Amino acid sequence: MTSRFKIAALLIALALTGALPAHGQQPTFQDALLDHLAGRWLLKGTVAGKPTTHDAEAEWVMEHQYLRIHEVSRELNPKGEPAYEATIYVGWDAPNSQYACVWLDIYGGIAPTSLGTAKRIGDTIPFVFRDKTDAFHTTFAYHSADDSWDWKLDNVDKGALLPFARVTLTRVK
Repeated sequence: MTSRFKIAALLIALALTGALPAHGQQPTFQDALLDHLAGRWLLKGTVAGKPTTHDAEAEWVMEHQYLRIHEVSRELNPKGEPAYEATIYVGWDAPNSQYACVWLDIYGGIAPTSLGTAKRIGDTIPFVFRDKTDAFHTTFAYHSADDSWDWKLDNVDKGALLPFARVTLTRVK
């Protein structure tokens, strides 16, 4: 290849690159409701009909694009490890104007039911996690009067919501 041809090819490549849309970082995700979830929490209630207590911590991560919630049960399994642990990421799906959630826990695997979406209703975020045949509802509800959260987790069976978990998060001071 001649050097003239190389220069021409480089100029064409640069011109085409400049014509492509730039994919920059989204603006910092600001959300007054989720700001109330940042901090340390004591989670108490029932899961699958059994009483449970978990410690949870939520913080903004990755340039304030996601609220990461780390939840660990105080109950232990036979190996002496936490019986449950999850890391949950909540962010914003700007093109669809809705929250997006990725729920990763000790049960492993990434499936469609690991990914939820929700449109805010007042101080409530009603996530729906679904795959081809099933759905799971997880609703975060904030109570400003006492700075607490209720989480309701429900299985869907033949169109009916069946309670799976009812927990309350109270702030650890």
